[in-house]
Amino acid sequence: MNRVTWVQPEDLIGHELRQADEDGRDASAVRARWLAAGGHPAPDRAGASPVPAPPPLRALAERLLDELASLPCPDGEQASEAPETADAGPPTAVAPGLRDRLHAAWLGRAAGCVLGKPVEKLPLDGIRALAAATGNWPLTSWFTERGVPHALMAAYPWNRRSAATCLAENIDGTPEDDDLDHPLIGLLLLQRHGRSFTTGDVARLWLDELPAGRTFTAERVAYRNLLQGIEPPHTARHRNPFREWIGALIRADVHGWTNPGDPAAAARQAWRDARLSHTVNGVYGAMFAAATIAAAAGGRADVHQCLRAGLAAVPARSRLARAVRDAVRLASTTRHFDDVVDLLHAAHGHHHWVHVVPNAALLAAALTHADGDFHGSITRAVSGGWDTDSNGATAGSVAGLLAGHPDALPECWTAPLKNRLATTVAGFDGIGFDTLADLTAALTAPTVPEAPRP
Repeated sequence: MNRVTWVQPEDLIGHELRQADEDGRDASAVRARWLAAGGHPAPDRAGASPVPAPPPLRALAERLLDELASLPCPDGEQASEAPETADAGPPTAVAPGLRDRLHAAWLGRAAGCVLGKPVEKLPLDGIRALAAATGNWPLTSWFTERGVPHALMAAYPWNRRSAATCLAENIDGTPEDDDLDHPLIGLLLLQRHGRSFTTGDVARLWLDELPAGRTFTAERVAYRNLLQGIEPPHTARHRNPFREWIGALIRADVHGWTNPGDPAAAARQAWRDARLSHTVNGVYGAMFAAATIAAAAGGRADVHQCLRAGLAAVPARSRLARAVRDAVRLASTTRHFDDVVDLLHAAHGHHHWVHVVPNAALLAAALTHADGDFHGSITRAVSGGWDTDSNGATAGSVAGLLAGHPDALPECWTAPLKNRLATTVAGFDGIGFDTLADLTAALTAPTVPEAPRP
């Protein structure tokens, strides 16, 4: 039987029970009924359980998903939609050299993504063991299987999709990945609809240009909901336990890149994009990333100012904002990054590895601890585990902007990419990052001029 990941009702129910706990909703009665009927908890790391549920159990899962959706939320962040506006300050003057910063951002996003792809889904202990076995810990270069004992590789196998294209010995251009497909979709969105696009425009673009099989978690559920005739923003809520996961955050770069020096505008764009598939902290993650990137794209802020701009774009009392603030403080006061990571995992290890809260916290900690340095940012972000390719990609985007020019990025990270991106998004396969920088620059908002000198 074909097991389509991220949409099987018997798997969604376990994730929705966990989300109910995060929301503060009392799902104890539903959980008891599900387990008593022979249901299982959510798969720990995979998108589907190995064996399909029998029809009666699947039907029960569907009914219980709807019951869970009707449970009341306590007053607080879970009771409201993400705000349409962000208080991230007025636009600032944009430094010269924007096109070069965008080129470095595209390259940085690709390098960080490729670095993290082989160890995506692996537990932290496995990542550390695989790197240490080749003398690559703390992480300083691409992962390799040369010299890794067979028993260790059997215990911690590389990501199946990435082992043939993302290890040091076989990187030959930039392979396809959803973390790179979505920025391309973002470019198409702005090319066709401009900055005033609606969430409905995003939905239609997905159906036209984004293959369903290259969507995952919340995006796949939202895509399914669209095909069932459900309209946004209900696409983000209907039987979607992944609505606070990382997917919207990985779609945020283009909104930051095209609003240099204007974090508030970037966050507003990210909100309209994210609400197709995400709610609350899932949306806040996208707004945080977009605002941080917009501040970096302006070319006049350091990494700490950029992160503060990102935090200013989201509700200060949200779980995401609290986690990011705590991570920044931790990274600012802890000497060794492994210790930072261990403390983050102790605090957030109860989340699924794709949830936005721990990943946003790790991203902020990596950028802070590395002081925005490109090499240090991507290696720290990936070495922290969880969603390794997504965190490496966003860290690379921010740090690439801060570096300011593609030539400022270490050649060891950029040369293997060969200025070539593979993708399933029509019209972009094989495109160069220099060309993508030109396309992105053409979509940027008008810059705010510097005040005249007296």
